[in-house]
Amino acid sequence: MQQNTEILKPISLSPTTIRDIREKIIEILLFLAAFSSVATTISIVVLLLYESVEFFSQVSIVEFLTDTQWSPLFADAHYGILPLVSGTLVTTTVALLVAVPLGTVTAIYLSEFANARVREVVKPFLELLAGIPTVVYGYFALLFVTPLLQIFLPDLPGFNMLSAGLVMGIMILPLVSSISEDAMRAVPLYLREGSYAMGATRLQTAWRVVYPSAISGIFAAYILGISRAVGETMIVAIAAGLQPNLTWNPMDQAATITAYIVQVSLGDLPHGSLEYQTIFAAGLTLVLMTLIFNIIGYFLSRRYREIY
Repeated sequence: MQQNTEILKPISLSPTTIRDIREKIIEILLFLAAFSSVATTISIVVLLLYESVEFFSQVSIVEFLTDTQWSPLFADAHYGILPLVSGTLVTTTVALLVAVPLGTVTAIYLSEFANARVREVVKPFLELLAGIPTVVYGYFALLFVTPLLQIFLPDLPGFNMLSAGLVMGIMILPLVSSISEDAMRAVPLYLREGSYAMGATRLQTAWRVVYPSAISGIFAAYILGISRAVGETMIVAIAAGLQPNLTWNPMDQAATITAYIVQVSLGDLPHGSLEYQTIFAAGLTLVLMTLIFNIIGYFLSRRYREIY
């Protein structure tokens, strides 16, 4: 009877073993969380490639990359992606011309000049801009920014890439400024003190010491801003128009890749048709564009990190 009692006695684990088991469980959970993001990305790319292969089996890739017309939904179908690419690049460029200088100046002010009270007031307003739905930005561009621009540009059409790009720049401004400010605030204090000891002013220190030292993180902010602008949908769909035009004039109306994807996805095209597969070819083009921008930003950040 005593032997049976000893057999049924629960096994006690040492505190070290319990700690090791907990750490192993946490390690597994963290791995699964990281793997889920990688698996999701791979799944998206595989889906785009699979559907795009079906599309390119019927449409020449040379025609896709060189034709200057994009009209896959018409009887006289053309499958040139250049009009959508030009619209995407023009709106993104206008947005960057707004967000990069304003975001950089805002980050320098918040990091080097603003006191704690001002920073506590300004940063929530920037975060509020980031939380506004993009559809609201789209109607703001269409109903406010475009009429305002038409006062100075009477020939500006109701749908145009200029107003869409300007509002996109306002939308990505908090992203650029917030990440840039974090990068600048991470610069060691002794670099600033050394600059002040050499007789430099606060502006000279911010621009010639802090900014170059944080250039890697600042470039990361710029690349994230580019990726956010390239993938924007609702602003360009509402304010820039849905007519694909091969133009580099921001005062013209044009469609972007994301706007076309939305336009077709909301339609009644049968799954598996050539017209339906165009959205996957366009999506793959968008992914490749974003990848190219990220690669360029990576090498630029590495180069400037080595210089400074």
